[in-house]
Amino acid sequence: MHITRYTDYSLRVLIYLAVNNNQLATINEIAKSYDISKNHLMKIVQQLNVKEHLLAVRGKNGGIKLNRQPSDINIGSLVREIEDKNKLVECFAENNQCVITPDCQLKRIFAEAQENFFKTLDKYTLADLLGEDKHNALAGLLAIEVL
Repeated sequence: MHITRYTDYSLRVLIYLAVNNNQLATINEIAKSYDISKNHLMKIVQQLNVKEHLLAVRGKNGGIKLNRQPSDINIGSLVREIEDKNKLVECFAENNQCVITPDCQLKRIFAEAQENFFKTLDKYTLADLLGEDKHNALAGLLAIEVL
């Protein structure tokens, strides 16, 4: 299975915020830590805010932080929300033009594989991505001051 860069960056934003110990962070700080586009992150943060995974605080001293505990953010659910799972193969799409679709088993097999992919992700939360003893190591890698 393949996830998009958008999903990858969404997970990275949430990891950063989880490591940041409920302190406000800016999109600039996150972009700098990962060396990724601030503009791309702005779209991601907006969607994560709409989906209530994070809380955005406006103003001079504003920023973003997690809106719930890392253990309450399920990775399978998050990836399902972000990914357009109907495009794994052409026959999943509404505008399917494949001539063998009526008798081909590809769609059924890929749908089963995809569901197993999500079942595996469903076993994990954002807290699992942090690891039990990796919080300080991740903070160091992301240049986050541990309080």
